[in-house]
Amino acid sequence: MTLATGALLLAPGAEAQNAQRYMEPPAALKAVVDQPRPPQVQLGPDRRTMALIDTPALPSIDEVAAPEARLAGLRINPRAFASSRFSFGTGLAFMTVDAPTPRRVTDLPSPARIADTSFSPDGKHLAFTRNTGEAVELWVAEVATAKARRLSSAPLNAVMGRGFNWLGNDALLVTLRVPGVSEPQPPRAPAGPNVQDATTTGRGQQAIRTFQDLLRTPYDEARFDYFATAQIARIGLDGQTTLIGKPLVMRGVSASPDGQWLLVNAITKPYSYLVPVSMFGRRAEVWNLRGELIHTVANLPVREGLPPSFDAVPEGPRDITWRADVPATLSWAQALDGGDPFKPAEQRDALYQQAYPFKDAPQELARVKTRIGGVTWGDGQTALLTELWYRTRDVVLWEIAPDAPGKAPVQHFSFKTEDRYANPGSPVMTLNRFGRSVLLFAPGAQRAIYLDGEGASAQGDRPFVDRYDIAAKKATRLWRAQGEVYENSIAVLDERGQRLLTRRETQTEPPNFFVRDLSKPERSQLTALTQFAHPLPQFKGVSKELIRYKRKDGIELTANLMLPPGYDAKRDGPLPFILWAYPQEFKTAQAAAQTRGSPYEFNRISASGPAAFLAMGYGVLDDPAMPIIGEGGKEPNDTYVQQLVASAEAAVDEIVRRGVADRNRIAVGGHSYGAFMTANLLAHTRLFKAGIARSGAYNRTLTPFGFQGEERTFWKAPETYAAMSAFNNADKIKDALLLIHGENDSNSGTFPIQSERLYQAVRGLGGTTRLVMLPNEDHGYRARESILHMLWETNNWLERYVKAAK
Repeated sequence: MTLATGALLLAPGAEAQNAQRYMEPPAALKAVVDQPRPPQVQLGPDRRTMALIDTPALPSIDEVAAPEARLAGLRINPRAFASSRFSFGTGLAFMTVDAPTPRRVTDLPSPARIADTSFSPDGKHLAFTRNTGEAVELWVAEVATAKARRLSSAPLNAVMGRGFNWLGNDALLVTLRVPGVSEPQPPRAPAGPNVQDATTTGRGQQAIRTFQDLLRTPYDEARFDYFATAQIARIGLDGQTTLIGKPLVMRGVSASPDGQWLLVNAITKPYSYLVPVSMFGRRAEVWNLRGELIHTVANLPVREGLPPSFDAVPEGPRDITWRADVPATLSWAQALDGGDPFKPAEQRDALYQQAYPFKDAPQELARVKTRIGGVTWGDGQTALLTELWYRTRDVVLWEIAPDAPGKAPVQHFSFKTEDRYANPGSPVMTLNRFGRSVLLFAPGAQRAIYLDGEGASAQGDRPFVDRYDIAAKKATRLWRAQGEVYENSIAVLDERGQRLLTRRETQTEPPNFFVRDLSKPERSQLTALTQFAHPLPQFKGVSKELIRYKRKDGIELTANLMLPPGYDAKRDGPLPFILWAYPQEFKTAQAAAQTRGSPYEFNRISASGPAAFLAMGYGVLDDPAMPIIGEGGKEPNDTYVQQLVASAEAAVDEIVRRGVADRNRIAVGGHSYGAFMTANLLAHTRLFKAGIARSGAYNRTLTPFGFQGEERTFWKAPETYAAMSAFNNADKIKDALLLIHGENDSNSGTFPIQSERLYQAVRGLGGTTRLVMLPNEDHGYRARESILHMLWETNNWLERYVKAAK
């Protein structure tokens, strides 16, 4: 036995494996993982009160590895009857914009484990859930006294959402766990094979995306029913609980603005083994508060596929919601072309509404040539309808009059989704008497609203607030960020648009909240509300510059150049470098060349990006533009590899020209689609000594019905799919490739097998590669141990193949 074991260990070609334990990176990288985090801030409906929820440290692997049920595309904590999550608030405080001294909430349980929060419509209370790990509890905190109490001993069912919403100011509408029901037990032996059947005729071509965690057996169906069955109830602030109707398997429930009626989305059978619960059949019904059926809005079948286009939508009513500005009126969009964008049609979508008591036929509010993207309600005179068409990237904003259905829509804005410079901004919202979000109208005889936006420009983002006169179709600029500061508007605090809540930062000062009073002189407009300290003062000396350069076809590109504290190119010479990117598709070269971001944003150093490695002596080129352009009738991805290589060459040439980068010591990396980019750049260039590819997809035949911005199926564009697949070019990968992937990745398309197969291919072809599978991790990594180990692996890889490269 001993002799045989020795022979095995010393066998030619055998590979020694690292010890199966979590490792920690150097202290400088570990400090990035454990940096303090500012609280989350939530503004109340009075636009004065702010709730501050303390942000916890990263969860441990013990918590991330807790049991999880994966059913119908959901990941469920089976003990708590909640969606799996691992980060919870550790404390709570209130303050106002007029008295910015936080008042800590007392009587919180220990540990607090705050999950979801919501202000009452009058702003006097904050409801929140506490996820104990075994149950989801409903609590409420009184703003005036800063005291908290548990409302009910009945645990919530938060599998399909947060499990509660306000029902007026004095009660909450909740979904409860059903007591006395046992979880189904797995069968001792299968009753027969699991069969899926596609013999139905007349179905036509349908794109079926690659989803994970789907139902597979009748036992899965029974477990899904067990977790998704909930009891609707009303819980008053006095704790009194009233059950509404009978338990049912449902997608969600929402109350009408007047609180008298419930829109219930019940999930219907048969269930699908091809798509997640969001595509299951459902029955949309209106109930009264006694749980009695008042009206059936729609019976929608399961949809296991749509025509192969991002502009395809299901038939029948979709996005059924309550109109926010009236007591009880339903609204929805509906396709006029059967949902098929390839079918000729002058108008493809219509918007409908139907008011209580739902006896009259639905009213048509508007028709559009392409697709309805959403409605922003204001009042009976004014609402804004967004029209979208992915194929051309067109956006049109229409004004409609909900109380005058016969009135023709009025067009206000038309632009491309990818044209950041032309974006007019988003409407500023406020809460109405129902506690619902509606347009904030400016006072005065002329009807006007407010718009806030990123203010993208060639000099970077300069956020703004405009007053927009609806009748004149004219915007008047009230404020725009100026100077070497990045400041954006969080809320307009008064109807006149003179007081703004803003978040302000510089490269060296972290984001903090301010009140800006535009009625005062510029020098005295700002009042500080928070004083969050720099979480990593050792990085204060980091140099960041928004640089511009061109690739060989003339396309202008931008990137964030970051250099370590104290570095001087003339004195210290070129650095080893990390290029970290994420490609994007565009339909025009003009849009692709636009500047993104701001040079004055805070130098955020996170464990998920490349900037942490400034502490290890590397230079960083963060977010260099990697545009993939297909103008006119051309498809961007038909020249994906050529354009990707051209962008990478331009980026490398620029940092070498500046004298900050050593051409022979550069790495490339990215996450998800950035990992896909990384593998392709190693396959098609020798620009980089190493690549770090995290949670990517490398074989496009495993995503045959489209991916990222690619609408065509594999069978429509096999050459493009083949050319873009790094797996097909694994024999060309000659530089060191580190592959990292979460073992439980639930992201559509980035199955863990993508990394496993690429590793096997590169290894089998004699390449240099390493595969790190992180147990219990999803598409984004969550456990502190996993993130520390990811940095340890990355640092070792860079030290060995980049910093030490000849």
